[in-house]
Amino acid sequence: MRTVFTTQGLLFFLLLVGMAACSSSDQQTSDPAQAADPTYTRQRIVVSDSLHRGRILDRHDSVLVDTRPQYLLKLPRRLLDTLALGQLLGWDSTTVRQRLADALPYGRASAGYPIQLRLTAREAERVRRDSSATALQKLVLTQQRQRVYTTNAGAPVLGYLGAEAQSFYRQARRTQRGRFYRLRNGGVETYYNGLLTGHHGYLHPLVDAQGNQHGTWAQDTIFQQGQDIHLTIDAKLQAYAEKLLGGRKGYLVALDPSTGEILAYVSAPVYPASTITAPDQAGVRTQLLQDADMPLLNRPAMLANPPGSVFKLVNAAAALQLGAISPTTGFRCDQSLVRCVHHHPQANSLTAGLQYSCNPYFYQVMQQLINRVPDSLAQDSAAARHANLALWRRYVRSFGLDSVLGTDVAREAPGFLPTPAYYDKTRGTKQWTYRSIYSLSIGQGEINLTGLQMANMAAIVANRGWYYLPHLVRSVGNNGPLPRFREKHHTLIDSANFAALLPGMVAVMQRGGTAEASSLSDVGITVAGKTGTVQNDEGDDHAAFVGFAPADNPKIAVAVYLENAGFGATAAAPCAVLVMEKYLRGSIAPKRKRWERRIQSRAERAPLIKAPPKKPVVADSVSH
Repeated sequence: MRTVFTTQGLLFFLLLVGMAACSSSDQQTSDPAQAADPTYTRQRIVVSDSLHRGRILDRHDSVLVDTRPQYLLKLPRRLLDTLALGQLLGWDSTTVRQRLADALPYGRASAGYPIQLRLTAREAERVRRDSSATALQKLVLTQQRQRVYTTNAGAPVLGYLGAEAQSFYRQARRTQRGRFYRLRNGGVETYYNGLLTGHHGYLHPLVDAQGNQHGTWAQDTIFQQGQDIHLTIDAKLQAYAEKLLGGRKGYLVALDPSTGEILAYVSAPVYPASTITAPDQAGVRTQLLQDADMPLLNRPAMLANPPGSVFKLVNAAAALQLGAISPTTGFRCDQSLVRCVHHHPQANSLTAGLQYSCNPYFYQVMQQLINRVPDSLAQDSAAARHANLALWRRYVRSFGLDSVLGTDVAREAPGFLPTPAYYDKTRGTKQWTYRSIYSLSIGQGEINLTGLQMANMAAIVANRGWYYLPHLVRSVGNNGPLPRFREKHHTLIDSANFAALLPGMVAVMQRGGTAEASSLSDVGITVAGKTGTVQNDEGDDHAAFVGFAPADNPKIAVAVYLENAGFGATAAAPCAVLVMEKYLRGSIAPKRKRWERRIQSRAERAPLIKAPPKKPVVADSVSH
């Protein structure tokens, strides 16, 4: 018994010694030279090269964000002579009042609240030259290197550097939505922060008392300068698209379907890109945080809504693939099934159904699909409906729906497609019928898509069934985009079934179609599109549109969603085709100049802060 105790004690003692050796950082080494001679000293040497944060450029190499000197004028509020300040800087009285108001987080900020104003180099020189001769004796002019935005456009794309957004974070913590905004709006500045910043190089030598090196105690790291980020965004197209949406609520996403490169990415209401980090924009940030329209919400990535009639394209493709219909299938416009808000000829084919966006037509398309009874389930219609809905969902999910696409934005919503189990739970029975889920046929009800998903859906149809993930960065330094953006994805639907959609989408933009007024045929561009009007129980209907051009060789696909804007044909489609024309031709034809001015004027008139809309009486489902 004594022998056993001694052996166990010895083992326990050795275990403690081993653990102590492992936990001691001074003794731990992978280098035999250090183990042989404890007199060696571990050193960590920083490679002397200084780090410079990379620039952000658009697809044509125009610099959008760079680190440059910025002049800041600090001034006291007590006894501030605004007239003398205006004379010093060359500002009129209105500009002085507005700049001071923008710099204060709230109107009744204490007199001791510090004010900083950004100045141009010329204004800074005037301060240096003239301030001593004025009544403004306590001005402090400083110069520091900060991220400078050369454009006002693209705020949700460009984002902000977290280290320069601390004032915004402090303001955001005082609002209910502050944490939501902080986590989701970093843009490419946040997403590609490590590549933009670069990293220092470190050497890890082991040296003796005489300074001689004897190997290394850790792996050396290579110095990497901050790399430039080249966006897929066309800066001029981005600025133009933002003028079309302005202060309205909604989004516009335009991309190149052949590459997945995002050409324009608008989340509206829009605001200047520098607002979040600018030291003299605290008042504007307060407005943005408190605005009921949530302009800081990254709508194309985070807002998932019912898509309306634009989803008829997906349902038609799935029905064709599963044999529920053929391109020549016709259905009667039966108003007893679902309301159709405008009169049109009989939809005797899929092309006509798309051209007129006939709700009863697509009600029956989906009915054919869901109520099919396979031979194996001939005695159980409920089980057949479950199986058919699950099969429909499988094909629809191959469009990248009901999941995060994986694009290069900080946060992205997955959207939603209902499952049979979902309806079992919400209906309280497994015996639900098609009549209780028919809203899926017109893109309403439980279906939710984001703007990125809708634009990608248009690209899939343009490509006849495949896509690259939408992305905002074209290259990092001299390399291309991230590897996952070079991988081609395929849907489960044959290209022939996508080709069957094209005549109907072209007919939408021609005489008799729902968007005939938005045709670009006068400039030789054939547009393929689909309109949507989405019922909204909390206000006016939302307007939607997806399309691409030229129809036979697509170079741009566009998705537009305008909240509370009414019909997709009259509100969303015009914005989309103007962006298409601007991108493909570089200018807008005189025929549409008046149209363009009217849309831009309406976008400018939209107020920044509005009261929440009153809840109206709910109408019947409408989707066109």
